[in-house]
Amino acid sequence: MSDLPNCPQCQSSYTYEDRDMFVCPECGHEWSGGDAVESEDTLKINDANGNPLADGDTVTVIKDLKVKGSSLVVKVGTKVKNIRLVDGDHDIDCKIDGIGPMKLKSEFVKKA
Repeated sequence: MSDLPNCPQCQSSYTYEDRDMFVCPECGHEWSGGDAVESEDTLKINDANGNPLADGDTVTVIKDLKVKGSSLVVKVGTKVKNIRLVDGDHDIDCKIDGIGPMKLKSEFVKKA
């Protein structure tokens, strides 16, 4: 897959680069690489203290969290490394040692 941005008008993934411009062959839209279109795609998610989070950050759990469907509990103070931000209600995708892959809400973590 290419790392070129989707078209901001029609969301087509078939864009190509022409010198310093991006071009969409489906709708004909052209835009420069420095436009703010790419910044709109980045998620702006904050932790419980209001600090901005980014992919790859390490966070600490600030509340005991029950794992749905099991008797496991994620304890207060558990460090979670290498998080990934996703869109939705549970906006952090991660892997917790001893538990496995999980989705967390950003309101229950703080940036480490």
